[in-house]
Amino acid sequence: AERVARRLAREKAMAVLGDRRVGHVLAADTIVVFQGRLLGKPETADEARRALLALRGKWHRVITGVALAAGRRPRVTHAVTRVRMRDYGEAEIESYIERGEPYDKAGSYAIQDPIFQPVERYDGCYCNVVGLPLGLVIKLASGAGIACDSAVVLPNECASCPLFS
Repeated sequence: AERVARRLAREKAMAVLGDRRVGHVLAADTIVVFQGRLLGKPETADEARRALLALRGKWHRVITGVALAAGRRPRVTHAVTRVRMRDYGEAEIESYIERGEPYDKAGSYAIQDPIFQPVERYDGCYCNVVGLPLGLVIKLASGAGIACDSAVVLPNECASCPLFS
């Protein structure tokens, strides 16, 4: 699964970079892995419902591949976060689906959703589950000689992020 996330991020970055030889392109791709299966973005309400029911009350992994391209050999890495969903009810799932929320999200959910709040706890990087592990982005940028502005305001969750240690 880690290789898949890294490959997808690399392909996105290289597609945007194209034949250009200047500038940098940052790309990421997030996947959800549950019981050995990749859970992508649902296309239908039934797909979203099945994913959310399967994840309910259980642990899964969220993997985000991140690529920084400036030439033919992009720098690529990934982050893994373990996530446990809370035991939400079927009515909550239906309301979330009715709001149209799951369709652009791997695993059909967003950790940051203020209404549904599907996650009970997580082990790892919060921003990875959102879809862009900021600690890795900063490390990739620094490694490529790109100065990172220390005045950037990071989410509160970054204070305990293992990617910043």
